[in-house]
Amino acid sequence: MTYQETCEYLYNQLPMFEKQGAGGYKEGLENSHALDEHLRHPHKKYLTIHVAGTNGKGSCAHTLSAVLQMCGYKVGLYTSPHLVDFSERIRVNGQPINEEYVVEFVEKHKSFFEPLKPSFFELTTAMAFEYFADMNVDIAVIEVGLGGRLDCTNIITPILSVITNIGMDHTQFLGNSLEQIAMEKAGIIKKNTPVVIGETTPETRMVFEAIATENHSPIVFAEDQKQVISASFGPKGIEYYTKSFGVINGELNGLYQEHNTNTILCALQQLESLGYMHPVKCQANTPCQNREVQKGFAHVCSLTGLKGRWQKVNEAPLTICDTGHNVPGWKYLSEQLKSVKCDKMHIVFGMVDDKDIHGVMELLPKNATYYFTKANNKRAISENVLKLYAQGIGLEGESYPDVKSAYDAAKAAADNNDFVFVGGSSYVVADLLKNCI
Repeated sequence: MTYQETCEYLYNQLPMFEKQGAGGYKEGLENSHALDEHLRHPHKKYLTIHVAGTNGKGSCAHTLSAVLQMCGYKVGLYTSPHLVDFSERIRVNGQPINEEYVVEFVEKHKSFFEPLKPSFFELTTAMAFEYFADMNVDIAVIEVGLGGRLDCTNIITPILSVITNIGMDHTQFLGNSLEQIAMEKAGIIKKNTPVVIGETTPETRMVFEAIATENHSPIVFAEDQKQVISASFGPKGIEYYTKSFGVINGELNGLYQEHNTNTILCALQQLESLGYMHPVKCQANTPCQNREVQKGFAHVCSLTGLKGRWQKVNEAPLTICDTGHNVPGWKYLSEQLKSVKCDKMHIVFGMVDDKDIHGVMELLPKNATYYFTKANNKRAISENVLKLYAQGIGLEGESYPDVKSAYDAAKAAADNNDFVFVGGSSYVVADLLKNCI
């Protein structure tokens, strides 16, 4: 098979949550352990950091990877979903997995995994762990796919666990309360392994404290540490004044990045205290200095290939896309959209069917023109359904059958002093980047 044929095989022959929703989600670690046994436990050949949370885990994982790269490590990075190409999910020092490796992995192991009938994510995770071992990485940053306790990445024994925050998302799998969701996310806390928690509520904090105590795991609440003293928007991104790392210019521009940054800096402090920021990989046998941290934050997109986080895709009219796709994410996006100065605002918007459509759309600005659309995804909500609901809450706009036609209409209607936003779903952003930019 060619690379494209192999990707189509992975997408279509294996259950895939991102396309099928609940039908593509497999609960339990049996397949993951079977694949791991077959591959002779590749994840044990390098260090790992495990990152979970409702929002921000992708930004945190990429930024941790960027800083570790600047410290001289060879870093594996496993994230999901991809936006343009499958290879984005599995990277080493920012470089996507080799296409030939994907083809050879599937052909070599097909006879074992086909009878097993793993999900797309189970097999992709096994491929990532094997690839990192074959590439001799020093450390791999592993982003949880969904939840934590039963996520197939949860066979690793990391040196550090990070949980960014807890919000009401994927409730059909994780539970209908913040406490229940926190219990699932806290499943990545390992015995005698430190964990950094980004943001909490009173009910989730109690869950994390109890599970950390049970596992004898040192726990740090980033919101108590207040590593970020202040943050302001500047020409190079967000300028952070920090307690321990000097002034940092963060390339990622979303308002929500201030919380992510505080979590990341606390995680870096933990890594430094554990001795993982100053091995032979640094030029001298001293901790990596502030400049390595600063460079990682300033160049995270080029160092890791991160896309879709308040990403500018056009200058005039200013056009931004963002993968925020649930109520917790949109609380920040809504505030950021209100702060945009423009003559008129145009919003290309679509969602998938397992999100809180009502909760998200109530947060959308009323003073924008909307271009309701659907991504090329079986879970995408009909553009006409979105328009119908929008009319009921006072949003004005038309419906378009695909992201390209919606974006083209918005671009044609917008003057140079207007503002265009594309989002509502990671898959809307993916279609934009694949087909329009």
